[in-house]
Amino acid sequence: MAKVSKYVKTGLKVLMYGIASGVYWARSSIGQLKSDGSPKKRVLVVEVTRAEPSNSFERILPAMRDRNIQTDFYSWGKLRVSKPRLLVRALCLAWKAAQSDVIFLCEACPAVGNLRLRQDVQVVQLWHGCGAFKRFGMSTANMRFGASREEKKRFSEHRNTTLVTVSSPEVCWAYVEALDMAERPEVVQPLGISRTDGFFDKDQLSVWRSQALDVVPQIAGKKVLLWAPTFRGQTEAAVAPDFLDLEVLYHRLGDDWRVLVKHHPHVRNRPVLPASCDGFVFDVSDTLSIESAMAAADVCVTDYSSLVFEWSLLDRPVAFLAPDLDDYDDWRGFYYDYDQMTPGPVFTTTEELVRWVCELPGSFNKDELAEFRKKFMSSCDGYATERILDVVFGQLETGLARAKGDSPLCTQSQKRAKGDSPLWPALRVGGEASHVG
Repeated sequence: MAKVSKYVKTGLKVLMYGIASGVYWARSSIGQLKSDGSPKKRVLVVEVTRAEPSNSFERILPAMRDRNIQTDFYSWGKLRVSKPRLLVRALCLAWKAAQSDVIFLCEACPAVGNLRLRQDVQVVQLWHGCGAFKRFGMSTANMRFGASREEKKRFSEHRNTTLVTVSSPEVCWAYVEALDMAERPEVVQPLGISRTDGFFDKDQLSVWRSQALDVVPQIAGKKVLLWAPTFRGQTEAAVAPDFLDLEVLYHRLGDDWRVLVKHHPHVRNRPVLPASCDGFVFDVSDTLSIESAMAAADVCVTDYSSLVFEWSLLDRPVAFLAPDLDDYDDWRGFYYDYDQMTPGPVFTTTEELVRWVCELPGSFNKDELAEFRKKFMSSCDGYATERILDVVFGQLETGLARAKGDSPLCTQSQKRAKGDSPLWPALRVGGEASHVG
């Protein structure tokens, strides 16, 4: 029965993508026969799991509008959607894609990857995370977390991708592996991550912090610890870890501190906060963006989340709580040795973590964080959005997008010359608050 079910699912996928490709080419033909005089460089922004554009597009959408680039938006709605509705959305996406010259994504989208696109169409993968932490994509093939290599090859999510932007030259190899780009490694380019530009904008950082104060006014004048773990299990049934003892934090840190909890967006059923910590701990998973939560925090505690890369731009203390490290490594794995890579201490108990927090700022190794930032975030300098758009639309005008696999992408030497990074050094532990705004 399992084999029959597998063949049925495979057949349905082939049928769905085949029909979607037919719709795509039918709409493309109509567009060629009945030109409406619309401007070139029509852009389609696609979200896979969200109804509205996510933070990955927060900087690039207004930048395209400033360049008078026509944009459209479509939400794929992959997660928790019935098969009939999935087909309808695939067809709607194909219809919109047929009217587009450039398609922007920020995560894997099987529907785009399996369409038979025109040769002049660009598919730009901004990716939602920085650096290269836990394994994903083809790197998890045949692991407990991932699907089989055969399945991933047959229904490639990145077959049509013409550009992948990453946060530094150091991590290009990981994305080439994860996105199955061994035959097209030039597609992966260290242009920086668009959404990190906000971390170099003091006005934007002040806005994010103000948003946090509006939602959680109780943090005003307090030291703030952000607990932001990643999820466990499969994406469609994500589970949040609950091994941080919030009551221990409350009793040990006292009234000088407040804790913000930000779970991964895939997690639906989150741990209930203890009643004894009311007024001390606040779950902001649904009410604050991760940027606002980070802007408001003085210390970050995470486990295996890629947010540590963005956090490094703020130059503030970070620690890791990873009591299930061995199991997680077996489940999903990492691109680098976990203990050597992490730019802060790794703990297995809340008691150890609390002792480290109480010793701040003396326990904060700024040099270690600076080396981490230099290695994994060197292409993020506040101008990533500008660089990406220059490459994408300069490339589009040459008409060389995917022809023969050649991509006239910019090299490192074409990047904007960097001056001093306008980091926002806010460290409030052990001293006066230095937040801007």
